[in-house]
Amino acid sequence: MSKSHRSRPGRTDFQKALQSMDTYIDITVDDLMELAGRAEEHAARRAAETLRVTNVMSQPVRTVRPQTSLSDAAHLMVSEGISGLPVVDDDQHLVGIITEADFLRALGVPAHQPHHSLWQTLESLFSHLSRHGELEAPDDPVGEHMVHEVVSIGPEQDLHDVIQAMKQHRVKRVVVCDGERRVLGMVTRSDLVRVFFDRYTQGIGDSR
Repeated sequence: MSKSHRSRPGRTDFQKALQSMDTYIDITVDDLMELAGRAEEHAARRAAETLRVTNVMSQPVRTVRPQTSLSDAAHLMVSEGISGLPVVDDDQHLVGIITEADFLRALGVPAHQPHHSLWQTLESLFSHLSRHGELEAPDDPVGEHMVHEVVSIGPEQDLHDVIQAMKQHRVKRVVVCDGERRVLGMVTRSDLVRVFFDRYTQGIGDSR
């Protein structure tokens, strides 16, 4: 039976546990129960802290300005292996985001839909190339094609908040900002998968 499905021990259980120990312990059942309860509280608090956004977000984050050309932004995406760039003003405040889907739309390629797979998107891209010939990287500024309504989250929030935000807004990433909308980091679906597998493999190791 998994730990999450086990019932918490009661007073009788603690009494039997004390009786089963072949030694004298100067501690009462009530003391033992209180100690166990406090230990559980500290363990839960420690687990919650590891799930905070600041502990899992990617940082530092590459950003671009509204006046950055789409070709420069696309080169940055390819060279850094990232799919989204926060757009910031001169004071580093978040003003938008430009993603690979926005770039494809700027090229006139059918935009990637949330329910499409990578292969469907690539198929649309090559189909567009076959009909229109070679594509030229546009020199339009990022500000003309970026998404202005950016899903952001605070560093003090946890991964449960991130998952809810992604589900509600159907996005693949959320930008982490401070109270003045300055970019601190980013949490993507890849970060969530990494956290899941880290905890999964840790759980396997603990159960051995």
